[in-house]
Amino acid sequence: MPLAKPMRRQLAHRRQIISDGYQREDGLWDIEARMTDVKTAPVDNLERGGFVSAGEPFHDISARLTIDATFTIVSADAVIDASPFKNCPAAAKAFGGLVGTQIGPGWHKEAQDRVAGVAGCTHITELLPVLATTAIQSLWPTLGDDVLRVGSRFLLNSCRSWAQDGEVVKRHLPELYQSSKPLESIE
Repeated sequence: MPLAKPMRRQLAHRRQIISDGYQREDGLWDIEARMTDVKTAPVDNLERGGFVSAGEPFHDISARLTIDATFTIVSADAVIDASPFKNCPAAAKAFGGLVGTQIGPGWHKEAQDRVAGVAGCTHITELLPVLATTAIQSLWPTLGDDVLRVGSRFLLNSCRSWAQDGEVVKRHLPELYQSSKPLESIE
């Protein structure tokens, strides 16, 4: 079912995020994401020759995590090919601080603690959940019979289907199922 028909409008900005997962010949995995922001009208910008043309990327940012089968990051690289300020590309080197971390419960917070803030880049940080999801989806078929058990590490209580008191968990992972207790009345 599509969204309801909107009012008349005109496109002003398009953000695209594309992510891919690649199995390498050496058994590792490359997980990549690229974000572009494009305006439909010129934007004044002194650091980009006075303006950024309509259709020219305002941001063009790419990131790659190389992970092993345990979701441990063995290499992390990012580049900023287009940005509003000349000093933005230097922030990409902070992304290397993810090496040695393991994608899983709590990883997003740990990753933000390592690469966000004034040494990093807001937009690279925005790619972290996309990279994690792409990693999980890429390795999913390789997990065989253990797919739900490994999946539960990442997904338990992350959405309606993976609720610990839900039917999916009750049916497929009964040892993780916890029935919810009815809320007691305040009165």
